[in-house]
Amino acid sequence: MTSRLTMAIPLTEQRSWRLLLEQCGIGSAVIAVITFICYKLHLPISTVGFIYLLATVIASLTYGIWQAILISLIAVSCLNFFFIPPLWSFTVSDERDWIALVSFQVSALVVSRLSSREQKMARDANYQRIQMKKLYELSRGILLFDLHQPPGPQLVHLIRRSFVAEDVAIFDANLARLDHEGRWSTEEQQVAKTAYLADTNEDDRESYTTQRVIRSGSISIGAIAIRGEVDPLIANSIASLAAIAFERHRSYEKESRAESAQQAEQLRVAVLDSLAHAFKTPLTAICTASSGLIEMGTLDETGLELAELIDEESVALNQLCTRLLQTAKLEVSGITLRTEPVVMSKLVKDVVSDFSAALEGHPIELSIEEQETPLQADRELLKMILTQYLDNAAKYSAPETPIGIAVRESKSELLLSVRNRGSVIQMQDRERVFERFYRGAETEKHVPGTGVGLSIVKKAVEAHRGHVWVVSTEEEGTTFFLSMPKLPAGGY
Repeated sequence: MTSRLTMAIPLTEQRSWRLLLEQCGIGSAVIAVITFICYKLHLPISTVGFIYLLATVIASLTYGIWQAILISLIAVSCLNFFFIPPLWSFTVSDERDWIALVSFQVSALVVSRLSSREQKMARDANYQRIQMKKLYELSRGILLFDLHQPPGPQLVHLIRRSFVAEDVAIFDANLARLDHEGRWSTEEQQVAKTAYLADTNEDDRESYTTQRVIRSGSISIGAIAIRGEVDPLIANSIASLAAIAFERHRSYEKESRAESAQQAEQLRVAVLDSLAHAFKTPLTAICTASSGLIEMGTLDETGLELAELIDEESVALNQLCTRLLQTAKLEVSGITLRTEPVVMSKLVKDVVSDFSAALEGHPIELSIEEQETPLQADRELLKMILTQYLDNAAKYSAPETPIGIAVRESKSELLLSVRNRGSVIQMQDRERVFERFYRGAETEKHVPGTGVGLSIVKKAVEAHRGHVWVVSTEEEGTTFFLSMPKLPAGGY
């Protein structure tokens, strides 16, 4: 990968060497001036050595350790040549002068090393402070993102601006999009996507490119590639902040979808309630008129059959509207149950008696435990649940097959089941049959219905803190169950 940075590296090295030579030249000139002044003033060796040492330390603090080493060597040479007998030569006649020269050089190197180390620590601390400031700006900018827009374009712009990077590319796996900013070619931009697919982090110092996989926990959700002077640890932090930006956007999308779904559900319930109420008035008039025509006895045989058909279908349509109203009512949060003592065995017999006309051709097999404890429940809702179970059993069971109703109770709950022999409900449909408007593929085309009834049953039972489920096999048939807790009066 070729870039302006890689082309600029030789130029940078040339400038570094030139600066090093300039600093060494300045240091040498300072030593020469000190030597001339000290020589003219005939200062003692101890004083001259201290001045040389001071100049070496200042060079170390100003330039660096290597410049200080070179300047200390020049200072030692000048001290030996101009101030230690014999003068004007690099020989040393007295061993004590050797000790002085060596001590000076060691002291200069040690002091220079210590000052250089402190200087490096100060530079590192300042560098870390600057990097932390950049990370803070990045994190602050992420909090100000427009969550209505994808995070990728906003991230690449913010990262490039905060860290003065040459190029930035980000691949968002959730949105399956690649965003970039800089001078990368189309092929070079793919490095972020490649890093995500390979699930690898990489630091290429030749091309000054850093690649990091963006993770949410242990799951890879994207990748980022940066070209520029970025510390590896800082790159890890940038990837972590990018993961936070991705997760914030994804959470916002989920919340928006949930809010939209809730609003749509509320609107749908309101429409159902409005339609059901709107249908009730004309249906009542139709039912009254058809019943009046039948009671008058003035119709011929054909007219009587038509009037009875109108009456039956208007009653069925009226029942459907009632179910829609019950659905709307049960959707309202915090529904208040009108509880009273209900003896389930008696209620079952009453419902079977009232529903006997619709059960024609299906013998009823009752298995009810007598002397049961009255159940605290909403009587009307229980009647609706039983009616719906029996209606489903009559519609979906084979002709002339029996419908079994069983009631069992324990110390803590009451169990009701309605069994029929007909089409089997597939495993994948057994939870969904209780969803509103859902109908199995095998029954949808053969049996009329709306898919509303069982959803009403589920809502009504949940309002009583109970549960509903279905078991269906070829051998045993299909059985719908209802379990309700036995609570004291006012327990709901």
